Amino acid sequence: MSQQPADGRRRWTEADVPDLSGRTAVVTGANAGLGLQTARVLAARGAHVVLACRNLDRAGHAAGRIAAESPGARTSVVRLDLASQSCVRSAAEEIRARFPRVDLLISNAGVTEKRHQRTEDGFELTLATNHLGPFALTGLLVDRLAAGARIVTVSSISHLGGVIDFSDLQSERHYDPSQAYSQSKLANLLFTYELDRRLRAAGARATALACHPGVVYTDFFATSSRLQQFLLSPAMRVVNFWAVQNAAMGALPALRAATDPSARGGEYFGPRRYGLRRRFYTGYPAVTDSSARSHDEADQARLWQLSEQLTEVSYALG
Repeated sequence: MSQQPADGRRRWTEADVPDLSGRTAVVTGANAGLGLQTARVLAARGAHVVLACRNLDRAGHAAGRIAAESPGARTSVVRLDLASQSCVRSAAEEIRARFPRVDLLISNAGVTEKRHQRTEDGFELTLATNHLGPFALTGLLVDRLAAGARIVTVSSISHLGGVIDFSDLQSERHYDPSQAYSQSKLANLLFTYELDRRLRAAGARATALACHPGVVYTDFFATSSRLQQFLLSPAMRVVNFWAVQNAAMGALPALRAATDPSARGGEYFGPRRYGLRRRFYTGYPAVTDSSARSHDEADQARLWQLSEQLTEVSYALG
């Protein structure tokens, strides 16, 4: 049983993940960090976990670690480079061919780039990897989602500073790595809320949810924003034990969004906010608030339309 915090609110932990035997879970970026931790827990609870990763060798190594920890765990690996639309299509085709249904689709992988880079499709790399790739993958698998399936997209607290610049979506006129990342993480939420609304309107039995891990100490963390790098600096060693979460805690919001029977479509999970100006995010996952911009239905619809045009993927929700 989960422990009770001092304020009486229930702590949701790995122990609350229910039995997932017979279910198939696709986790992107599952070879390390939050993705690996999420895959590890899902596999330990009986799910057949598909590790969808850019590097097959690393994915295979991750699958081996999961098997060593949970004998009998069922895993598969699929090559997925979210920055490449052709690779997204190939991965979706492979998943469709190998698995008759998908119960959980967790879009976890993310990047932030210090300099402006274009993908083979001509997209700005951060937007392509963090939003357009997951948008396309979800659309290509949506008709394979089982009854009660959940689509979970991992956003970030960085979305709070995000603005969708529709006049320069690919950051061609001006590129700032922090702004590009924040824009992509806001896009994750706009996508989630629009998708869940469309699923409900179509009478689909799948739901879309989002989450954020807080500030988590992973390889990605160490190379991302200046604030996060500062938290890891020697000057902050005394306090970063409560400002920064480990991967096990950081994966809990995604796990709760994906598996908690009480979770509902359109909800956003993350650690609670506290501290000076409520700028710290650590602890156990709960439903939390996202920015006002993320709830702008006009922006949700506009981004959806642009994403369909750019990826040439239309959702079959009927």
